[in-house]
Amino acid sequence: MNQYQKIVVLTGAGISADSGLATFRDNDGLWENHRIEEVATPEAFDRYPSRVHRFYNARRAAAAQAEPNAAHRCLARVEQQIDEFVLISQNVDDLHRRAGSQRLLSMHGQLNRFRCVQCHQVGSVNHDLAVHDACPQCKKTGCLRPHIVWFGEMPLFMDDIMTYLMACDLFVAIGTSGTVYPAAGFVEIAKRHQAHTVMLNLDGTDNLLFDKVITGQASEVVPAYFYEQLGFNR
Repeated sequence: MNQYQKIVVLTGAGISADSGLATFRDNDGLWENHRIEEVATPEAFDRYPSRVHRFYNARRAAAAQAEPNAAHRCLARVEQQIDEFVLISQNVDDLHRRAGSQRLLSMHGQLNRFRCVQCHQVGSVNHDLAVHDACPQCKKTGCLRPHIVWFGEMPLFMDDIMTYLMACDLFVAIGTSGTVYPAAGFVEIAKRHQAHTVMLNLDGTDNLLFDKVITGQASEVVPAYFYEQLGFNR
């Protein structure tokens, strides 16, 4: 029987990789042959909005074709069985939501959302965005951007995330290296407040704070850990 009552899960690109979505960040630091400065900063959007829209339109289309895998579905199932469960995702696809997760904090935003830089309206989008599109709220054109947290911007929901981390008794990081801040600091915060900490990842980690590290593909190790080791129902 599961011994934990307050669970916080952090997911990264590794969980979506098992659904066929590339991490986009290559070994040479390029995203789909683009430098970060060209497509993932507010300055890039100011200077080259059409290029930025093309980049995220392609990512949005790819995400729409992907399907949730066994790891996504497992986390949604676990959420149904425990009252205090929070899923924090660094991913910008909607696979967690489509798998059934409800208590989800997408700290880096979502590809299927837009934000107006003029009136700050946030809404859903399931089509390509373009420079000439008008905001449905303020009607101005040239002001819609992907609702994505770019480099140099503050991740979303940080106050809520800190509260959950300080209260949890189990923190699990899935498909993330645990080396990029601020998410890299989550394990330290949880551990400082007496939580048991576990990493489920394709490779090991240099972050020695985790109490337990299990390596393997997310679609395999996530169900094995939550169903077989913790005793949640499938």
